[in-house]
This record gives sequence, structure tokens and C-alpha cells, in this order.
Amino acid sequence: MLTAGDCPRLFLLGASLLPVRWQNEPLPCDHKRRMQRHRFYAAPSDIGDLLITLEGDQAHHLSRVLRLGPGARVFVFDGQGAEFECEVASVGKVSAEVRILSRLEDVVESPLRLTLGQALVKGDKFDWIIQKTAELGVTRIVPLATEHSDVLLREGRAEHRLQRWRRIALEAVRQCGRRSLVEIVEPKSFAEFCEVDNDELKLILSEQGGCSLREVTAQFKAPVRAVTLAIGPEGGWHQGESTLAGCHDFIPVHLGARILRTETAAIAAVTLAQHLFGDLK
Repeated sequence: MLTAGDCPRLFLLGASLLPVRWQNEPLPCDHKRRMQRHRFYAAPSDIGDLLITLEGDQAHHLSRVLRLGPGARVFVFDGQGAEFECEVASVGKVSAEVRILSRLEDVVESPLRLTLGQALVKGDKFDWIIQKTAELGVTRIVPLATEHSDVLLREGRAEHRLQRWRRIALEAVRQCGRRSLVEIVEPKSFAEFCEVDNDELKLILSEQGGCSLREVTAQFKAPVRAVTLAIGPEGGWHQGESTLAGCHDFIPVHLGARILRTETAAIAAVTLAQHLFGDLK
């Protein structure tokens, strides 16, 4: 039986019992630390032995949005795997300087080098794919122009979208605690993608059959450290693309009996790959 001395206070809401924390009751230290962690990105060239310079959007977020001043505790990552605990040293109109206190040594990046070749899709679906797969630990994203894709990017428009995608990926990395930036390259044709991608395990999601990811893993005794995933458009792969993939050693796989939208398939495939070969255990 629960008593007042050995259980959290409970609040009856409809049919649910929810724990209630009194206003002045302190948060657990680890939870409080996570809530108060402010993270920023700085290029390696802006990181010195003692000081780090924040510029542009990062400096604006620190000074104008969060309104942090000298002495505030912050964290800065360099996009190449390093992160530092710092304190704000000075804040200017267009930049800020933070003083390095220590370097974090814990591991947050997946050991799996995961490339996602994702067919272009309409609207903001591609933005959503980038955001979620960045959180899940994808290493590189290659936008694909495919036969059945109804998205065409003109040269000027492609550059604009590319910069937008990189900003979305950076924000996702900053929010989720990763320390390495996601590489997002210019859109390629599927033929170009097949020619340049030579990871040890290459998988193409196929609506026309294939084996399961678990069946694929049974074929590999040594740990897989590099995987390429190819996800088709809403209209599916053209027969010529499927044939071309086979010629470049892509293994056709499926994600079960149900038909998934391309954005759902991307999230599911990246999650399963991280579970089987990465750090989502």
C-alpha cells in the first residue's frame, strides 16, 4: 500500500494519477542541468586555446534571445566531435566571447557512419526528414533527383534550399546534443549517387520485395561501420533505377508488409540501422 511517506504526491486528473512537485521543491540535479544547458556552435577556426568567438546567429541567440551576460555557463561544440563547457566572457553587438573551462569527454556520436540518399519530395517533408534523421545520428544526406520525383530544383533555387537544409540540420544537432555536423551535399541524380557511394553495406528500400534488415545483418559477422540507405520518392523507384542499384551492389530491403510514405520510411530505416549497427540499443 502506498503511504504519504514512501511515494510521490499524486494528483487525480480524470482517470490518471499524475505526480505533483511542489513549487519550491528542487529539481533533481541531472534534470536541472539538462534544462539549463545552452549550446552553441562555433567553427574550429573560431576556437582558441582559452577563448571561443561566437558570431552571427549564434551570438544573436546568446545575447538577444537568451539575454546571457558575462559569467553565464554555456556549452560550445565545433561540429567535428568536440564540445567545451564555457562561461561567457564578453558580449558585443555582433559577436560574443566565451572562456573555455573544460572539454567534455563523454561519447554522444554513433559509431555508425550512415549516409542517407533521400529522393526529393514536395513541401516541407524534406525539411522534416533532415531534422529527424539528424537527431537520429545520420552522418551524411544526399538529396536525390529520381525518375518519379516531381520536384525539380533550378540552380538558384537549389542553392537556397541547400542552405536552408544545412541550417535545419545544424539546429537539430544543437538541440539533440550531437557534436558533429551533418554533411548535406548538393542534389544528385541517382546514377551519380550510385557511382560515388562505396560504403561496405548499401541498401535500397524497395516496394517490390527484398529481404528484411535483420536478414541482411545475419550475413555479416564483423561489425558494420558504414551503411548507405537509398529511399525512393512517393512514386517509387523506376525499373531502370532498381536495375542500376543492383549493378552497384545495393541490396533491396523492405520494412514489413505495410506501405510507408517516403518520409516515414526514411525515419524507420535510419532508426533500424542505428539499432542494428549503431548506438540505438
